[in-house]
Amino acid sequence: MVLSSLSRSPHGSRGRLLHAERRLAERYAELVRLAYLVLPASLGRHRRVLAAHSLVQRSLPDLTHAVPAPRSPGTDPDRSLRVAVVRGALAQCRRPRLWPEGARPPRLLVPRLPVVLGLRLAPRSGGAEEMALGQALSDLSAPARAAFVLLRVEGLTADHARGVLEAAGVADAQVAVREAVRLDASLGTAAAAVLTSDEFDACTLRARPTDLVRRRRRVRLAALAVLAGALTVGGLATVTDSAPATPDARKPRSADLVRVDPSEWADTSRVDFTAWPARGDRVRDRALLDRALAVWADPPSGTRVDRAPGTPADPPPRAPRLLYAGSVGGHAVVVFHDGQRLVRYGESGTGERLTLARADDADVTTAAAVVLEERDGAVRYLLAPWVAESSVRDLTRPNAPARPLSVARDGVTAPVPRWTGGGCGRRPALQLRSSPAIAEHHAFLLADLGGLTPAHLTYTPLPGHGSPPARQPREATGPAALVAWGRTGCDLDSAGGAGVRAVNAWDFAEQDLPDGGGHAVWTCARADTWRGPGNITVSLRRPGKNAQVVTRVRSTAACSRFGQHVVARTHWKSPHGHWYVLAAGSRAVTSLTLTGDVSATRSGHTLAVRAPKDASTKVRARLTSGERLPEVGSGPSGGTRP
Repeated sequence: MVLSSLSRSPHGSRGRLLHAERRLAERYAELVRLAYLVLPASLGRHRRVLAAHSLVQRSLPDLTHAVPAPRSPGTDPDRSLRVAVVRGALAQCRRPRLWPEGARPPRLLVPRLPVVLGLRLAPRSGGAEEMALGQALSDLSAPARAAFVLLRVEGLTADHARGVLEAAGVADAQVAVREAVRLDASLGTAAAAVLTSDEFDACTLRARPTDLVRRRRRVRLAALAVLAGALTVGGLATVTDSAPATPDARKPRSADLVRVDPSEWADTSRVDFTAWPARGDRVRDRALLDRALAVWADPPSGTRVDRAPGTPADPPPRAPRLLYAGSVGGHAVVVFHDGQRLVRYGESGTGERLTLARADDADVTTAAAVVLEERDGAVRYLLAPWVAESSVRDLTRPNAPARPLSVARDGVTAPVPRWTGGGCGRRPALQLRSSPAIAEHHAFLLADLGGLTPAHLTYTPLPGHGSPPARQPREATGPAALVAWGRTGCDLDSAGGAGVRAVNAWDFAEQDLPDGGGHAVWTCARADTWRGPGNITVSLRRPGKNAQVVTRVRSTAACSRFGQHVVARTHWKSPHGHWYVLAAGSRAVTSLTLTGDVSATRSGHTLAVRAPKDASTKVRARLTSGERLPEVGSGPSGGTRP
């Protein structure tokens, strides 16, 4: 081989270097993606991007130490590349020795290339599926995360992935591969497509300026520091106080708060909480703002603190954004945003209250409203500045028109009734329309589920009823969507409560019921949370009747991009008093098989078989691919029944 001869010549080292550099350049984008996915999410997207590029670029010297063996049909020409990148990424995931657990490792005094100043870089934001997969990966150990990426993105076999991990210094590579295989089985083949999307592409980036106000302040402080140093060296100044700064001195003050220009939302492509201006009649009340920041940093005894699931309780960063400060119903309310969380501080006659909720990767709909006050069965919202029209709709009455909702100049709405009673009482929802000034100009629905932000309601119609091939959810404002939510909205209370980001109602099958039972539609309502996992409720609905809940499953990939196929069954009593087992599957189902006390097989998407009320049965479906699919809630990827 030419490379072997180069290694024995005076120019062998340079030959190996050129060969390694060429291989690295050819696979650069894939290797950066590998490093980005293995690195811990706790670094933040900007630091992960720079660290991923740095790791791949610094792997070049490692590739020149050994001469590759001649290629044979079974060899992996890129193994050394993967080993070097995985080894470096895993090293970034480990704490330095004696470093406190939970504390962020220190940054290097001399940063490694590449270095970016004045910009924040991040991959393009994805949707709920990308968020769910990102959360699932962050829950794995670093070696298992590396194994999953090697299996799903790099396409290696389990044995090859284990070999790469062992070469990278992983002590128990077999355990890591088993963890990855379990996650792979639960997510399904759709995970590979999501992993190669722009959300995880560290070479296709969005650039945003850093905090310009804070940058200017730091430049001024740096200039003052240089001047003070010069005066000190020249003997023109005397150090009068050498005491170290107290912890209180490092707490953020009202003067540090970031306040966005009121017109920024119309001039940015990032339409989320970062574009909200500071509003309210007390945005200049320094005493109130300082109290709110102090309680956030260190809640005193007696403070009521509410946190949505998965929301960290860390103190505020140096300069959070101020979204609102004012009097609502005679009580002071302050709302902050730190880039990842929303924080609401309230004062009332019963004391202080602090509410924290995740809001990372919000968009024009999920950042459209914040709950300001909850009192006497009603809610006041603070609406985003891009909301041009606002109204209230009762989900249980899809044919009734929406009623206009009055909004004050500072964005605070009139009181909106909350969900009332069990069963199917009034179910008010906000119907908002975004401003024509932004590209995503449309109407959408938001429903209060007890969180700091209302959940975004969407709808996916039946196959052949206008549903696109990719089965993408659409806004739930059309007639068919309102009818679907009119039946399934009664069960929204079970969607998961605080921490729910969006709920999609997917009509996955329709069926003519026996004994003149009429026409029924099978619906899977999936509630996605801000932290990733989702809960589903499968129901059977008929005209003029409330939906019959079939099953509920928590922490599942079913009815999402990772679980695009579903089959479910239920017992049903016909108008003639006969009991049946009903079953239905989504569009890729070709046949259904019922087993247990009653056995039957039917081709197509649906099945109806006479059976005793207490008959024990199970249903399995066959897909167009030939795979077998268990009923939702019973398979390895179906989660667990509550």
